Amino acid sequence: MSSPWIQGLRSVALYVPDLAKAEEFYTRTWHLEVAHRADSVLYLRGSGTDAYLFALHQGGEVPQIRQVTLRARSRAALDEVAANVRKAGGKLLAPAHELNKDPAGGVGIKFQDPHGRTFQVVYGDERRVESAPQQDRPIRLTHTVLNSHAVDETQKFLQDALGFRLADRTGIMAFMNCDSDHHTIAIGITDNDALNHIAFLMPDFESVMRGGGRMKDAGFPIQWGPGRHGPGNNLFNYFIDPFGVVIEYTAEVEQIDEHYESHGPDFWKWPPGRVDQWGISPPPGATLKDAQKRVFFAPHP
Repeated sequence: MSSPWIQGLRSVALYVPDLAKAEEFYTRTWHLEVAHRADSVLYLRGSGTDAYLFALHQGGEVPQIRQVTLRARSRAALDEVAANVRKAGGKLLAPAHELNKDPAGGVGIKFQDPHGRTFQVVYGDERRVESAPQQDRPIRLTHTVLNSHAVDETQKFLQDALGFRLADRTGIMAFMNCDSDHHTIAIGITDNDALNHIAFLMPDFESVMRGGGRMKDAGFPIQWGPGRHGPGNNLFNYFIDPFGVVIEYTAEVEQIDEHYESHGPDFWKWPPGRVDQWGISPPPGATLKDAQKRVFFAPHP
């Protein structure tokens, strides 16, 4: 445990152009289940304990991120994070309040970081009874990667406001840790502040591979993978959804504690021609890289 306040990533909310098309893809092809419906919003769950892990809102012509939701360790943590956000240069959008319109309930705060990314932190939200993982179905979200034109500033905000720590840093990414998963938020080191990707945890290697085949059969080829990352040591297959959002099936995410030794770019180097541990798949192509810089946070009303 590194953060005294944040337990992990609960959910991500997106605006999508076509809610019916999104439901078709994310249930039949990506293998999530409908958890709840409301006016112009669809809540989807995995096989894990989260009441939902994906909220899809009817939006405009292009997809946008509505918010990233983290789970707090305690009710008191919400007030501490709210105070930290102000000190760290963020903007508090909503102090601690009952989330009456959220099907998972609980108490939450909402804020923006200095570059306009919207976060929510919740406590006491509904949890489902834990059951055995189901093969070929996502369990939960394990991490999201957010690009930053000012990586050092973004890293400092996550540290100061949320208590994250730097797990590892490569030449293209800073991996931020809050609990036992190696990283919960990673910062893409680039010239924009777009969504890089959202990672869904699968039960095992077999599920990551079966998911890749199923997606290919449905007309959504693997954009990068199969492979095994360096930082996090996790398996991966990357895809682009029908709206241009980059999504990842992953498994075997490295579990770390306070004794984990952080490394920098000089440590995380590969032989020529490789960009992961295995070196089986070619590096990410232009299609994936372009998609990783096109989906931005929606302005907060």
